[in-house]
Amino acid sequence: MQLGVIGLGRMGQIVVNRVLDAGHDVVAFDLSEEAVAAAADAGAEAASSLDDFVDRLDEEKRIWLMVPAGDAVDATLDELDPHLTDRDVVVDGGNSHFEQSVRRAEATKAAYLDCGTSGGPAGAELGFSLMVGGPEWAYEELTPVFDAVATGPAGHDRMGPAGSGHYVKMVHNGVEYALMQAYGEGFELLANGRYDLDLEAVSRTWNNGAVIRSWLLELCEEAFREEGNDLGDVADHISGGSTGTWTVQEALEQEVPVPLIYQALSERFGSRDEARFSRRLANRLRYGFGRHEIVREE
Repeated sequence: MQLGVIGLGRMGQIVVNRVLDAGHDVVAFDLSEEAVAAAADAGAEAASSLDDFVDRLDEEKRIWLMVPAGDAVDATLDELDPHLTDRDVVVDGGNSHFEQSVRRAEATKAAYLDCGTSGGPAGAELGFSLMVGGPEWAYEELTPVFDAVATGPAGHDRMGPAGSGHYVKMVHNGVEYALMQAYGEGFELLANGRYDLDLEAVSRTWNNGAVIRSWLLELCEEAFREEGNDLGDVADHISGGSTGTWTVQEALEQEVPVPLIYQALSERFGSRDEARFSRRLANRLRYGFGRHEIVREE
C-alpha cells in the first residue's frame, strides 16, 4: 500500500525505512530538504511541498504524521484539512496529550488515529511498540503499515476510541520513569555500599535470567561499559518530564494513587538542583533508549 509520511526526523525516517523495507510505497515530506533527500535515497518518493505531497497520494489518502507534539501537529492538520475526506486516514505518531488527540479527531475530516510509539531510535532494527486509538476500520486499514513499523503483528493493537492510544502511551511513560528510578536507586546503593563492585558485571549478571532483567537494564550495562563504573562526566540532570506530569495529573483526577511515578517525576525535577548517582544513571538511560542528548558536567 501507499503511505504518506510528514516529519522526517529520527523517528519519522525510521517509519519511512521500515515501511519501504516491507515492500510498501512511501511519499515523504519535511521542511528540511536534507531530510527529504535522505528519504528519497532510501527509496521514498520525495515531495517538495505539502501541496505536492497531497498531489502524489492516492485518492484514499493514508498519512502518518511524525512531527513534534503541540502546535506543529495542529498547523500540519490545518494545511491538510482542505485536501481530506472521511475516506482518508491520518496517524499521529508523536507524543501528543490524549485530550488534544480527542479534539483533533473530532475536528479532522479524515479518520484520526492517535498512535503512541515506544522503542525510540535505538529500537529501529527491531521495530516499535504501537498503541493505537481511533476508529476500528481505520486501524484495520492501516494494519499492514503497523505490522511494518512495529515489531510485527504482536507489536501493535487498537486500544480503543480516539485518545486511548496516547493515553496508554502517557501511562507507559510514567511507568518508565518509575522503572528508571528503581534501577537508579539500586545502583546508587551498590556504588556507595560496602563492596567495591563492577556495576557492568552486576548488570550483565542480572540480565541473564534474573527476575529484574529488561531492556532498560541492558542499557544500564551499556552505560557502565561506555561511561565507566562511576558514570564519568554524566551530569545529574534529567531532561523531559511532560508525559510524567500528565500521568500524575490524570492520576489525581481519577483519584488513583501513583506514589512511585510521582516520586520519580519529583526526582527528575530535583535533578536540576543537586547531585545523585541515580539521576546521573537516568540521564544516561534516556540516551540509551531515545538518543536524547546526554547532559554532561562542565
